[in-house]
Amino acid sequence: MENTATNLTFWEKVKAFLKRKDIEISLRRYGIDALGAMAQGLFCSLLIGTILNTIGTQFDIGFLTKTIATVGTTEYTVGGIPMAMSGPAMAVAIGYALHCPPLVLFSLIAVGFAANALGGAGGPLAVLFVAIFAAEFGKAVSKETKVDILVTPLVTIGVGVALSAWWAPGLGAAASKFGSLIMWATDLQPFLMGILVSVLVGIALTLPISSAAICAALGLVGLAGGAAVAGCCAQMVGFAFMSFKENRWGGLVSQGIGTSMLQMGNIVKNPRIWIPPIVASAITGPLATCVFHLQMNGTPVSSGMGTCGLVGQIGVYSGWVNDIAAGSKAAITAFDWIGLILISLVIPAIVCPLLTMLLKKVGWIKEGDLKLA
Repeated sequence: MENTATNLTFWEKVKAFLKRKDIEISLRRYGIDALGAMAQGLFCSLLIGTILNTIGTQFDIGFLTKTIATVGTTEYTVGGIPMAMSGPAMAVAIGYALHCPPLVLFSLIAVGFAANALGGAGGPLAVLFVAIFAAEFGKAVSKETKVDILVTPLVTIGVGVALSAWWAPGLGAAASKFGSLIMWATDLQPFLMGILVSVLVGIALTLPISSAAICAALGLVGLAGGAAVAGCCAQMVGFAFMSFKENRWGGLVSQGIGTSMLQMGNIVKNPRIWIPPIVASAITGPLATCVFHLQMNGTPVSSGMGTCGLVGQIGVYSGWVNDIAAGSKAAITAFDWIGLILISLVIPAIVCPLLTMLLKKVGWIKEGDLKLA
């Protein structure tokens, strides 16, 4: 009886300590709050940087294409700087969601950089796991000593960098395996390839991994690149239109030309909301490969961007221009434009809301399930 009382007292103390430190070990805190904030951090860095680079290149805007900073041998444009800061941006966003005190929050900048750099294509996923652990350890020691200004950053950065070295390469390898699965799919005949690549890359776009990095690493172009564009558009445009009632115009823009990763927190709460975009991608993928013969012959990274800043569509268009210059394509036809518009916008915008209505009728999706914080 004494041992039981002692154990209860110990766990009560642990519980009280965690409450005092605002450390809440729950699916909501980590799978919804942290993940949702991370998506915003990714949008404000990698995605905005990619959009700026694309605009600068396509419209020949000198200010956006010229090098404004050189670190070592790496040159950075205006868009290149936020892209390079994607790891820190995601980590700080996670720390903000976890209510980190200032010293912990600022220390997460280094943690995010390490996790993202060591994680490769799985960098965002590595940042998610590593930043959560580093943040909670940092919160645990914050203001517990008289030398807090030394202890808190040392613990936060020490834990974060150590876990980055331990976990990030493995998470990056897992993301690469996912990419290999996509490449395997491209070897199948066009119909099945269209379905598999569209669905897989679309899912990768919404998950906390970088679909753009995977497509770039695999050099995903041609018909496979076109299917990837279709899948990404199905997720982004699909979520934007099916959640319009809850999120209105702000949600339409942030998801439609931003990122569908904003819905990850809601997906964790109710995975069934993911059904319409996945079904839409399974429809648009084979239409892209077998009917419209939509090819991504621009830069491979554009294959994984979808409608984010219209980078995917600009990539397809630049591919058309390159093909004409190379003599492999006579001209850009009306059929080309119709296919691009139907695949990128019209079909997902129709299919996803209709499926959402059906799923609401059977009780799988409820009002508010798609509401963004």
